[in-house]
Amino acid sequence: MTDFTIASFNVKNLIGADREYYKYESYTPEEYAWKEDWLAEQLLTMDTDIVCFQEIFEESALRDVINEADARGSELNDAVIPDRSKKYRRKAIFRKLAYQPYTDAALAFAPNANDGEPGQRRPGLAVLSRFGFVGEPEIIQDLSPAVTVQFGDNGHFTLDRVSRPIMKVRIPVGGQVITVFNCHLKSKLGEFEANEADLTDYDPVGRAMGSLRAATRRMAEAWVLRRAVVAELEAGNPVMVLGDFNDSEHAVSSEIITGEIPFKNYSWMRRHDAKHRSDRYTKDENAQITGDIEAVRLHSAEKLFVKKSLRDMVYTAAFGGVFESIDQILLSRHFLAEADNSIGEMAYFSVLNDHLTDGSHPEAPHNKLASDHGQIIAHMSLKDTD
Repeated sequence: MTDFTIASFNVKNLIGADREYYKYESYTPEEYAWKEDWLAEQLLTMDTDIVCFQEIFEESALRDVINEADARGSELNDAVIPDRSKKYRRKAIFRKLAYQPYTDAALAFAPNANDGEPGQRRPGLAVLSRFGFVGEPEIIQDLSPAVTVQFGDNGHFTLDRVSRPIMKVRIPVGGQVITVFNCHLKSKLGEFEANEADLTDYDPVGRAMGSLRAATRRMAEAWVLRRAVVAELEAGNPVMVLGDFNDSEHAVSSEIITGEIPFKNYSWMRRHDAKHRSDRYTKDENAQITGDIEAVRLHSAEKLFVKKSLRDMVYTAAFGGVFESIDQILLSRHFLAEADNSIGEMAYFSVLNDHLTDGSHPEAPHNKLASDHGQIIAHMSLKDTD
């Protein structure tokens, strides 16, 4: 078996000191030093083979964090890992305790095509891999042709660019090549016109329209990702999708990405082209339909873990008294032990969320330099290849 770990990490606005990213928002040198310190400590704790980062404004700032984590990891190894003179150095516990630096790891950065001048910056993504990459990373953002969502004869919605890039990388692990998607879908923050943004002249209907714009965009972006995922699955490639979905597992946008759940028995369902009341799908068609749907479904690593561990709650974000998981790791059937084409399975699922402070809590504003997301890690085991 080949064991590896893969994680999603929304770092919350990583950019160097004295650089205005959003209007009037920037870090002093002291704030940046604090943020780099906190991020490096989280990365050291995670010690993950593959990390999908979101909200990266500058690649150089991320490299600073990685270098700092490596420096601390080296010091930690010197302190706790026995040297060659110790007979007990080969014990398995020390392999678990040892930090593996990212010295030879590959880093791919996807800048945001919407990035602008200071005060109008927009974040990108990055993937860090100790295994390197197969081929060049791909960035999906500008759509050609544009995606048009047609509502019959009642209008349409057109999307020619997603709000943040989607990164696709192929990573060699244990004799397999895994396609990994890193995404950060449109947030729930409304897209408001000027009059709708004026809270002193509150317009509830206009504010609702702003939320509708954001939700429509997020679901269209989810479809763009789904299309890319299905193409990989139909090519026979194992797939993992990670990132900040800005929606819970059961939201429509998340269900678009994972694919639909098969109906219990299509033999009960009237055919789409029925000629009479009892014209239903046959048992053979039921098996075919179910197989076709299952072949392109993705499965939530968190849900698999909760089912296996009997744990009843995982959360990666907290605001206004609501604790939910909006960061996700999705796995194709290749990583289900019971699947015919299984190449491995998830052994464990970790969440680092002790730092999260409910946004309604009085202390929340003082924790702005830490990430406002929990970090999620899937611990995977791959079967040995012949």
